[in-house]
Amino acid sequence: MLLMALVEHEKTNIEHTWYLDSWCSNHMCGERSLFCELDSNFIESVELGNDSKLAVRGKGKIRFEVNSIVFVILEVFYVPDLKNNLLSLRQLQEKGMTMLIQHGKCKIFHAFKGLIIESRITQNRMFCVHARCSSEEQKCLSSSTTNQANLWHCRYGHLDWNGLRLLQQKGMVKGLPKFKGSQTVCEDCLKGRQHRDPFPSESSWRASTTFQLVHADICGSINPSSNSKKRYLLTFIDDFSRKIWIYFLAENQRHSISLKVIKQE
Repeated sequence: MLLMALVEHEKTNIEHTWYLDSWCSNHMCGERSLFCELDSNFIESVELGNDSKLAVRGKGKIRFEVNSIVFVILEVFYVPDLKNNLLSLRQLQEKGMTMLIQHGKCKIFHAFKGLIIESRITQNRMFCVHARCSSEEQKCLSSSTTNQANLWHCRYGHLDWNGLRLLQQKGMVKGLPKFKGSQTVCEDCLKGRQHRDPFPSESSWRASTTFQLVHADICGSINPSSNSKKRYLLTFIDDFSRKIWIYFLAENQRHSISLKVIKQE
């Protein structure tokens, strides 16, 4: 039995600012702690817009989380002297991303996940993204149990003991160990096999005259609303005549329709 656990450091709650750059040829980051995987043997240099050069001391991966959407940025340059983190729109486009810049917003779409990043333009005409970056990787932990009967009972979809014993006796499953029936009671089986009392086919009491008993119910909210901006349905059913009244409401107000109005109708 395997359990997946994600161990994160407290620093992962800190949001880091990344600037979306259409001229940048590669993703670049100046913080070593943000990389979840880094190849330090990669040595290169990058040239900035002012003709200065900065040394690249590695290339790796960064785990990126924006609006609860987690993805991994590949081939990010580690530039220790870089003051701001840069996301290359060119490199994102090469990975199959689609960029849309209009109405003061920059939107980045993934081929399967849809919209993953949306940024508003700042006062100095820049697009930036605030993201959580975790350097911790997912870890796979193992768990062991001594109750083999209960373990195989769960593995076979809560198969009863007679069924498991039949599999053992006829050798129908390779690798199925020899074990005795479990003495513990499976709570999931008890809850799943409980039966419910049937609904009565007829009511124990019925009305003898009209409006002696009226059933009321409301349905909604309904999206989209109707052409008259109504989003709720209020129904009244007379128990004796079985006549039905239906009213359309804009808001959930059960008291808006009076039974006196129904009697007049």
